[in-house]
Formats: sequence, structure tokens, C-alpha cells
Amino acid sequence: MATRFNALMATVVTLLGATLGGLLLWRQLTLRTQKKRRLAPGQIGVSTGPVSVEQLSPVKPEPVVVEPVESQLTPGQSLDLLLPVSLPPADQLLAVQSVMVSSEEDWEQLWPSLQKELSVYPVLGLDCEWVSVNGKSSAVSLLQMTSYSGLCVVVRLQLLRGSQQDFPLSLKEVLRDPHVLKVGVGCYEDGKRLTRDYGLSLGSTVDLRYLALRQRKVVLNNGLSLKSLAADLLNVSLDKSMALRCSNWEADQLTPEQIAYAARDAQVSIALFIHLLGLNSDTTPSPDSGSGYTQLANRCQGLVDTPFRERGEGEDGERKRKKRQQPTLETGDQQVPDPRRNNRRKPLGVGYAARKSPLYDNCFLYAPDGQPLCTCDKKKAQWYLDKGIGVMQNEEPFIVRLLFEPSGRPDSQQDYYLTAKENLCVVCGKNNSYIRKNIVPQEYKRHFPSEMKDHNSHDILLLCTSCHAASNVHDGFLKQQLADEYGTPQGCEEGVYLLEDSDRRRVRSAARALLTVGAGLPEARRDELQKVIRCFFNNTDLELTPETLQILLALWYPGICRVFIMNDSYIPHGLKVVKATAEQGLKGLIELERRWRQHFLSTMTPRYLPSLWSVSHNHNKLLRTYGEDLPIQLN
Repeated sequence: MATRFNALMATVVTLLGATLGGLLLWRQLTLRTQKKRRLAPGQIGVSTGPVSVEQLSPVKPEPVVVEPVESQLTPGQSLDLLLPVSLPPADQLLAVQSVMVSSEEDWEQLWPSLQKELSVYPVLGLDCEWVSVNGKSSAVSLLQMTSYSGLCVVVRLQLLRGSQQDFPLSLKEVLRDPHVLKVGVGCYEDGKRLTRDYGLSLGSTVDLRYLALRQRKVVLNNGLSLKSLAADLLNVSLDKSMALRCSNWEADQLTPEQIAYAARDAQVSIALFIHLLGLNSDTTPSPDSGSGYTQLANRCQGLVDTPFRERGEGEDGERKRKKRQQPTLETGDQQVPDPRRNNRRKPLGVGYAARKSPLYDNCFLYAPDGQPLCTCDKKKAQWYLDKGIGVMQNEEPFIVRLLFEPSGRPDSQQDYYLTAKENLCVVCGKNNSYIRKNIVPQEYKRHFPSEMKDHNSHDILLLCTSCHAASNVHDGFLKQQLADEYGTPQGCEEGVYLLEDSDRRRVRSAARALLTVGAGLPEARRDELQKVIRCFFNNTDLELTPETLQILLALWYPGICRVFIMNDSYIPHGLKVVKATAEQGLKGLIELERRWRQHFLSTMTPRYLPSLWSVSHNHNKLLRTYGEDLPIQLN
């Protein structure tokens, strides 16, 4: 009996063990299948050449596998709570295929993928290519951007813009986004070119050369060009042959070699950034320290949007060549040699000096009965107190109640001048560097009648230096449109304040030649030059001593040799435009003001405008107060 029971128990145990083993095997297979399905959308294929957007597929080969964190965050948000992300090593990052973008449809199809990667690591490797003929640079042809996974987007800017008035909004926003770092060699200067050529604003740039110099343990044997950094730090050799560097980047069809060359520069930039910050080490960013923009920016503290101030021709000749006399094609290759040579240059961006103090103090003035009148700065509010015509009602916020009846009161409490305003760029939100921007340029506004210049702070907004430069480029386009519409061309003789006197220029040139090489000139030529000077002064006996010739060379000498003379017919372009619009009365000037405001909204798409800012601000009040038949007296 016991033997039969033992046999039965052994059979039951065997069946249970087999069943349990089968269940475990099935579970393991199921988990593996689900893991592969999860990885498929985030996989990035490897290729030796570029592909078009249409060739992108959700399932790709497996050599480079990057698991992006599932997140609903948009680029630029704080990512302190994200899980650690494993970054690909440099060799795999450089093997990822590039994607060509030549149309708005291409960009819109690609943008969600790039946006998803920026939500994980908000950083882009960036580079530009352009050509120069006879030493004159043309507009930027290619813009290359690479995400942390190595996905490189090669944008053909001239084709993308085409006949359109502007670039896709998402492209403009990612370039100027202050919470997405753009890294490379010479990327700050690239931003200046993009602003000059297309009005695109590039923000949050970090030059890799600064990062390399900051790393004391880094050994740099060949300088600080991109090629040298790649060789020293990544053991990667970049092809910098003249045939590729000086190729035609504006060709209708770029060769695979051209696209691979352009993409590789941007991919190397992101790989160097990862290497220099130690992001691809065994210790990946932890959730506690944050893995987003805040952590990256902290590691680049003091280097964001800082131009590299010392650059010279390096040992390997990696930067743009000197201008040549014969027609040649030169590339916009962002290679710069060792800057530690003592070759100083004037930093870019000179003239855009940021404010040293906030523009808005958000102090308030109240009427005697306690009605809010407007906001003002602390200095003005203190003036009323010092004069004894106001009393302080509150310290925070600072409120001064006037002791006299003001000349005017706001029509309602929903007034622009009653709203507190933030000290930040109204376009990108940058709050540590900004300057004032006149929405209606002063060359027009200064000629407006006084009735339209009262309380004009509505049209003065804060912009960071990068957005300010981009806005000025767009303003130039509208100025040219106004010049064409009203027949007020810019640069014609009427629009030039000083004219060059050709006779006086010939006299100065003759004096210079006689003074410098007079004894070495042939006698006939020397007599000819002396005759030019004597005929100008209508004095055939004028003695041309060295002292006299030296005086003729001095442009400041009163009444004799001013090469540039006052243009009696000079009329400023702005005055001519305002005069033409004023012929339609007050409505014409209002429309000009409205046009400039709308132009700013359309071209810069500001995201941080003060509340109640409007393109029609004060227009109804002007018409109601003065009427359409107001006699226009221009300044």
C-alpha cells in the first residue's frame, strides 16, 4: 500500500514540475517578445549614407539601440525626474544615418522624432556649411543638427524656405529655445550667420573649445579644431580634403559624400560634448541630480552664448582660408585651430550690450482717491515723494499716492499701463540678458506727431541679444517693402547724408602720391599730379611743400579737403515714409503703426508678451479724442 502511494505522489510531483517549467518558459518568451516590441519604435538604423524622410521606418536594424524615456514633457522642461538614459558610444553614434530635409513636409514628418529625443537630452550638435566666391560668403546652405542618439538632420535652408515667407515655426522655436543647448565648434558664430542670412535666432550655444580647455586632464596635441579634437579625444579621423570642404553646397543634388561629410561634423560635435562632460561613462545621470537642461547647463556654467574670443590660423589650417584673388569656392567648415595663439579678433555681437539693470520696477502710481493710474520705475516714484507731491502707500509692491489731480486717468482698469511686466525676452523667455526693442523703429517714430508719441512705452519690449539681432534682420525686409511701396528708396542720393566729392578725392590722392613717392615718380606724372592740385585751388603758382601736402591729406582741415560733403537734398527714409502715410491723415499713421506691430508678431512669434499688449493699442482712443481730421504736424 505504501509503495503504491509513493508511486502516485511521485507521478503528481513530476506532472506539477513539468507544468510549472512550461509556464516559466512561456512567461520568459512572452517577456522577450514584449521587450522587442517596445524597442522597435525607438531603434535607429545604421547606414553608410543619407536617407530621405520617406525612407524612415518604425522598425530598423539593431546595432544601435537607444531606449528613450516615455515622457509627455516638451523640449525645455525640467527633466529632473526622468530615469537614467544609456548613451551610445562614439563609434555607434557616428554610424547612425542622416536624414535630408528639403521641404516643410519633410521637416514636419521628422520633427516629432527629434522632439522626442530632445525631451530626453535637450542638446543638439550643430554645424553649418556655406560657400564663398571671390572671398564673399553667400547665405548658409546647410544646417546640420544631431541629437544625443546620433540622429542627424541635414536641412537645406535655401530649398526649405523656397518661395515661402518663413520657416516652419517648430524649426525656429527649437533653434532659439533657451532650454536646448546647441554645441559645436564656432556655433555662436554660426548663429550670427543664420541671423544675418535668414533672421533665425540661435540661443544657448556652447563652444566645445571652451569645454576642452576647461578639462585639465585632456591632452590636446593638435590644437582645438574639430578635426584635432576628434582625433585627440575620440580617436576619430575626419576627412577634411579640399575637394569636400570646397565643394558646392548649393548644388541641386548633393552627393552622398557631401552629405556624409556635413552630417559627420554635427555627429562628432555631440559625441565630443558627451565625452567632455563624461556622460557616456559607467555612471549615467541619476534621477536625483537631474538629466535634463538644468544638469547640462550647470556643467557648462559661464560658457552659454559666449563667443570664442581668440582664434587664429592653426597648424593644420582647419578654419576658413584667407580670401583669394582668383575665383574660388570656400566652405563654411567650422574648424578652428588652437586659439591660444596671440591672434586677437573683435568678438561678434559688438553693439548689442545687454542692460545692467531691470527695465521694469513695477511700482504703481495712484490717484488721490486711490484709483490706480499706471506703473512706473522706482526712480520716478521716488521723485514724487522727494517733491512732496505724493505719499507712499505701500512698500511691496511700491505704491505712491499722488496729492494732486492727474491730467488723465485710464479708461478702465483693464489697461496695459496698469499691468506688471516681467524682465525677460518676450520671444524666448531668456531672463539674464536683454535689451530694449523699439517695435516701431525710431527712424519712423521720431517723425510721428506728438499726439501719437505720448505713453509710447507700449512699443518698447525686452529682447535678448540674439532675438534682437534676428528681429532687426526682419525689420530690414519690411523697410525695403515700404521703400518700394512709397517710392522712397534707401541708399539713393536723397537718402545719403554725406556725398563724396570726386574732385576732392582726386586732390587727396594726388597729395598722398606726391608725399609718399614723389621723388620716385616720373617727371611727367609728378607734373600731372601737381596740376590736379593747383587747378582745384585755381592757383598755378601754389607751392606744394611737404607741409602743404600733409595739410591736404588731413580730412578734418576746414573748408579745403573734406572728401565727404553735406547733401543739401538729403531726406531721411523714415521721414519720407511718414510723410507719404500722413497724406491719408491720422488713419494712415495708425495703419503704419499697426503694420509694424503685426510685423513683429508674425516674424518673431513672441511667447511671453505682456498681457493686454495689442496691435491696435490706443488707436480707438486716438480717433475718439482727435478725430480722423486731425491736422498732422510731423516732427
